[in-house]
Amino acid sequence: MQLFWGLLIIALGSFGQSSSYVPVNRVKQWSWEGFWLTQGVFAWVLFPLAGACFALPAGSGLMSLFSADGALRAIVFGALWGVGGLTFGLSMRYLGVALGQSVSLGTCSAFGTLLPALFGGTNLMEGSGLVLLAGVCITLAGIAVIGYAGFLREKTMSRADRTAAIRDFAFTKGLLVALLAGVMSACFALGLDAGQAFRVQAVAAGVDPLFAGLPVVFLVTLGGFLTNALYCFYPRRRAEGAQAAPVPLKVVVNNVLFCALAGLLWYSQFFGLEVGRSFLAGSPVLLAFSWSILMSLNVVFSNVWGVVLHEWRGSSRMTIAVLAAGLVLLVFSVFFPSIC
Repeated sequence: MQLFWGLLIIALGSFGQSSSYVPVNRVKQWSWEGFWLTQGVFAWVLFPLAGACFALPAGSGLMSLFSADGALRAIVFGALWGVGGLTFGLSMRYLGVALGQSVSLGTCSAFGTLLPALFGGTNLMEGSGLVLLAGVCITLAGIAVIGYAGFLREKTMSRADRTAAIRDFAFTKGLLVALLAGVMSACFALGLDAGQAFRVQAVAAGVDPLFAGLPVVFLVTLGGFLTNALYCFYPRRRAEGAQAAPVPLKVVVNNVLFCALAGLLWYSQFFGLEVGRSFLAGSPVLLAFSWSILMSLNVVFSNVWGVVLHEWRGSSRMTIAVLAAGLVLLVFSVFFPSIC
């Protein structure tokens, strides 16, 4: 029953993340940099900060978090993850929600699961390490099948259909950006791993194990925010200076509200991951595989949204069948470690 609740909580967080880009369609008259940084303030600073403050040990402040063992490494890994987050947004700009998330998150799943295990001394050629490796391979197989479905879509859809579904669709450029996004985004998992000592100290100080990892999430997302802010600030300032007419206050308020909603939904994935992981403590393999589970579910839900948003409109039956096969593989990968 513990495993069920852990997987359910991770799945709920994953659904939130996969839904976080839907409110973006309601943001109007802003540049991409303006939207990205605004939703980042909510997703990477405000909501993670609220979670961190909620889970700090009694009598401790944020300074104790910043001075904890592994805090600097978590922030540095977060800054590297920020590069992945930045290119992740671009991957969906060029490939759409479904395919962009699929390729990026698939790559992120593999690196984010295997690198912490390797750094921790896990032998991937035997025992639980082999199960972990097999699960990642199944995940990558599902991602590859979905990627092939995207390739088929590009071949069979008319230019008008592609433009209607994804305005800036560019398969080759988007694929390269998505692969880079996936590799760099895996640094988030390394950042969480770097903060393991703080988790242990927090639990020893009386923090509920359900929430003990939330302060570490804040450290990683803070590093990511710094990277994205450096990228967005100057282009955004230049765009504002060149803007012919100011954006009406009503539109600004609308945009901020939808950016806040997008930020909350995005943050829910790591809130769900940290809370869900506490239910998986009895299964070391599932605990190590939890990152891959989150990424797999993100891909599944993002493709569901892709269908809802008509990104696959005009695709052939063959393309849809290939997409469905990839989704089945991903769902199987979520449960694979628990049945081995």
